[in-house]
Amino acid sequence: MGLTISAAPERRFTVPMCALALLLAGAFFLNSAAGLQQVLLLIVGAALGLTLYHAAFGFTSAWRVFITERRGAGLRAQMVMLSVAVLLFFPALSAGTLFGTPVTGLVAPIGVSVVFGAFIFGIGMQMGGGCASGTLFTVGGGNARMLVTLLFFIIGSVTATHHADWWFALPSLPATSIVKEWGVMPALVASLGVFAAIAWLTRLLEKRRHGQLESPVQSDVRGLRRFLQGPWPLVWGAVALALLNYATLALAGRPWGITSAFALWGAKTLSGLGVDVGSWVFWQAPANAKALASPLWQDITTVMDIGIVLGALLAAGLAGRFAPNLNIPLRSLVAAVVGGLLLGYGSRLAYGCNIGAYFSGIASGSLHGWLWLVAAYAGNLVGVRLRPFFFVGERRPVQLSGC
Repeated sequence: MGLTISAAPERRFTVPMCALALLLAGAFFLNSAAGLQQVLLLIVGAALGLTLYHAAFGFTSAWRVFITERRGAGLRAQMVMLSVAVLLFFPALSAGTLFGTPVTGLVAPIGVSVVFGAFIFGIGMQMGGGCASGTLFTVGGGNARMLVTLLFFIIGSVTATHHADWWFALPSLPATSIVKEWGVMPALVASLGVFAAIAWLTRLLEKRRHGQLESPVQSDVRGLRRFLQGPWPLVWGAVALALLNYATLALAGRPWGITSAFALWGAKTLSGLGVDVGSWVFWQAPANAKALASPLWQDITTVMDIGIVLGALLAAGLAGRFAPNLNIPLRSLVAAVVGGLLLGYGSRLAYGCNIGAYFSGIASGSLHGWLWLVAAYAGNLVGVRLRPFFFVGERRPVQLSGC
């Protein structure tokens, strides 16, 4: 499942105009109900969605293609993204402020729950057809199957909050930031060294398998037109995602995250149905209790998630590729259900997803981000082997997709 680049897509103005109208309506509402900060975060979210779609920046597909074909362009793009991010984040996090705003990283404990949660999240990535960011931007791009993944992502997330106190009581080490423990320069040197080593290893293995590196996707579209309609080179996406995460840090005081909103949506739904979610230990933590009691438009992650979907809708409309298909094979539908549950449950146990734990965790200098990477990659190894049972006759798209 994915966003295949077609030869000459027909462009229509209805979809992008609707996306812009929804963004403007959201901005006006947020400005009156929540303030300018939420408006700006909606815009950043939309820019993230547009970037993810136009660069087809898929974490899931990048890992799958490397595992099955030893093609490493997607992984190398992730290393570029992380390199730019740590160069921006580490000095700001060490100082504790950014443009006068207090900032903190996403740093979490290292324990059994992270290992298990990231591992099943990795399986869910391949079963569900996307990660957290991939699910949102492909939903916005018109992938109807991913709506199923998103629904069960939410169900898995809120279910995990009911069990979270048990999981978090399992053995773990304290939350550790290498920025605080080592200082900015040693942390930067170590991180950049690991990123370079991973990139070098992917090049080595790709050349060993294929004799040469894969050529990037070419386009006859240039300049502003390519910026608006895509496709973008992966490196554009990598740099843009790092810069937009930095903008999130400056506006929100913490890095980009996605999946906490899914748990919140599920909890509010259950509360509306009469379930006493507030009695669960997870929702008694001060920050979680406040989020549960407040309107959704005051939740930073919710606003940005909606922005991602609308930004991807805008990008799909500009590219002329918004064409939802409701013909979903039964096996693929089952995989979406199972994958969504694993994604949701795993993300809560692991203190985040491929964005909150992996991207923003490593950008924050958190050791749990590195543990997440290892455990989630192991889960992807399992998930890739399960895919043939659910995705019969699957072919690789021309360009790396969110799925």
